[in-house]
Amino acid sequence: MLPRADELRTSVDPQRLTAPGLRRLFTALPVWTPELVQERRFGNRAPAHAAVLLPLVMHPRPTLLLTQRTMHLSTHSGQIALPGGKLDATDADATAAALRETFEETGLSPERVEVLGALPIYTTGTAFLVTPVVGLVQPGFVLQPNPHEVDAVFEVPLDFLMDPANHRRHALEWAGAVREWYSMPYQEVTPQGMQERFIWGATAGMLRNFYRLLIA
Repeated sequence: MLPRADELRTSVDPQRLTAPGLRRLFTALPVWTPELVQERRFGNRAPAHAAVLLPLVMHPRPTLLLTQRTMHLSTHSGQIALPGGKLDATDADATAAALRETFEETGLSPERVEVLGALPIYTTGTAFLVTPVVGLVQPGFVLQPNPHEVDAVFEVPLDFLMDPANHRRHALEWAGAVREWYSMPYQEVTPQGMQERFIWGATAGMLRNFYRLLIA
């Protein structure tokens, strides 16, 4: 069972959200335990390895680059996601897969990403074994989203995502079992007005683990 979201109110040291602070963190990782490692499984598809990128854009107020998946995709359609996907036979490792998939989905060149390291594998309910790769990205890039995979690419302030006050815990009885997850709803200001970006499920789970690392 997940802990209540309001049970953990530890703030992240703002210095850890800077490029030097993040580099120091991944150079000498503290002892820490991920909060979420495996979702309750549903469906019977074979397990598959995948990787996603946490692209941390180093504005004066750092942000995280996220995507909204198109509605016609076979898995996780329409959801807010970290860029990434399944490992190919040609990928050297999970980092290579995360960088390749990010480029294919968003047009963000691998040369613009300073890879810091990875978080523990997160297993989704759809049997993807996901390696989250953390990387720094300097502003000034131009994106070319793939319209077949991505409806939108947007940025969310990192301090918003890493503030436990913005983490909501959910529980739902489904198919005779209780499924639990976190969400981090974000109100984005767009030219058309306010738009809610509902970050939940595996993406929110991996971000919750990142928060746990940052307060370790």
